[in-house]
Amino acid sequence: MSAICLKSNYITTFLFFIAGLFSATLSFGQQDVANASRFKFKTVIIDAGHGGKDPGAHGAYSKEKNVALSIAKKLRDLILDETTGIKVVMTRSTDVFIELHKRTDIANSNNGNLFISIHCNSSPQRRGTERGTLLLVYGFHRSQEQREALRENAAIYIEKDYKDKYNGYGDDAVVNTIVLNAFQQKYRKQSIQFGDMVNQEFKKTDGRHSLGVKEQGVLVLAQSGMPAVLVETGFINNPSDEEYLNSSNGQSEIARSILRALKQYRNNLEGR
Repeated sequence: MSAICLKSNYITTFLFFIAGLFSATLSFGQQDVANASRFKFKTVIIDAGHGGKDPGAHGAYSKEKNVALSIAKKLRDLILDETTGIKVVMTRSTDVFIELHKRTDIANSNNGNLFISIHCNSSPQRRGTERGTLLLVYGFHRSQEQREALRENAAIYIEKDYKDKYNGYGDDAVVNTIVLNAFQQKYRKQSIQFGDMVNQEFKKTDGRHSLGVKEQGVLVLAQSGMPAVLVETGFINNPSDEEYLNSSNGQSEIARSILRALKQYRNNLEGR
């Protein structure tokens, strides 16, 4: 057989392999719909921003770290009280400083299905006029960082023998790149979907002003190997927002809106 024929056969075989891999990879998304009942949403990671020596943003009388922790605890309790079969993992439950990479380590090591980071916003002025909520998902300019997180975490979402099956391919191999990119696109879509759901609850149920859902290069989101959303619950340096954020009623409303979105998100994933 001529060298040209050999080369042609090699290329054809390679293309068939890539096509088959694309088909298998893309089928994950199809199976989410066709076999949704097989997927079980098991673990949510709740990340209370800042803590300890890192107070976060300041209002006239309150600190972001305390508000974030209080809302995170309320959300945790609501999930445990009003849902079944969901494990809640807190990155912190007390006023301690947790490094960003350790927060994502906690999320990834617990095989989280969703990462929710609770924060308060702030404007440059000491007494700000900006107000309302904001939902952040990771920006594309941090895509490489998320691919690294997915590289460590994605295997649990594919098949148990994934590493053995693709053992012949290095970290930069075409196969791994395709698989990781597919998961990255899937998780980005799910992050935006959950962010939209929370945003609608804030606006329609609570009647709050919202700045919408935006992409931003947030490290704690980019390094989470799962769908992830950072919730800016309000501007702590805006007097009216600060009062709301520190009130029991305001914190409960925020937590309940996130819970309603979580229930809807879970039902969609599980095909209920």
